[in-house]
Amino acid sequence: MLSIGACALGEPRQIFYVELKPDKAGFIPEALEVNQLSMERLAAEGLEPKEAMQRFADWVRICTPEGLSPLFVAFNAPFDWMFVNDYFQRYLGHNPFGHAALDIKSYFMGLDGVSWSQTSMSTIGPRYLDVHRLSHNALQDAIDQASIFKKMLAESAQDQNNASL
Repeated sequence: MLSIGACALGEPRQIFYVELKPDKAGFIPEALEVNQLSMERLAAEGLEPKEAMQRFADWVRICTPEGLSPLFVAFNAPFDWMFVNDYFQRYLGHNPFGHAALDIKSYFMGLDGVSWSQTSMSTIGPRYLDVHRLSHNALQDAIDQASIFKKMLAESAQDQNNASL
């Protein structure tokens, strides 16, 4: 994992972003082309993974309202969750989200009654965003995903209101 971006769903301007020092020597060049990060720059300027994960855990704690538990929400949450959970467990020994994760793609399946193959960003993006794909900048992606999910929640609430009329 090279960067982490997050925002509070209820307050998307409440943001978190950090770039990490690589913890492995190997990398896939195509992956770096997508996110435009430099292994050399991250090795020199990135935070040590333990410090980065502690900062993220602290941010999650501060952003979580009293009496509530944090919820990890992401577009294709199973993919992102693998990395975030692994780093939390490896570097801090715990994950502040526990096992609470919600997948936006799965939510869309239920909301629209579509198949998994119809939950790609090329399908969902035009409906909920002005862009058809995510930028692959961790922070901007988090903000865009929060916007998508909030619009889905509003659509779901509207559907429920219409059904009760």
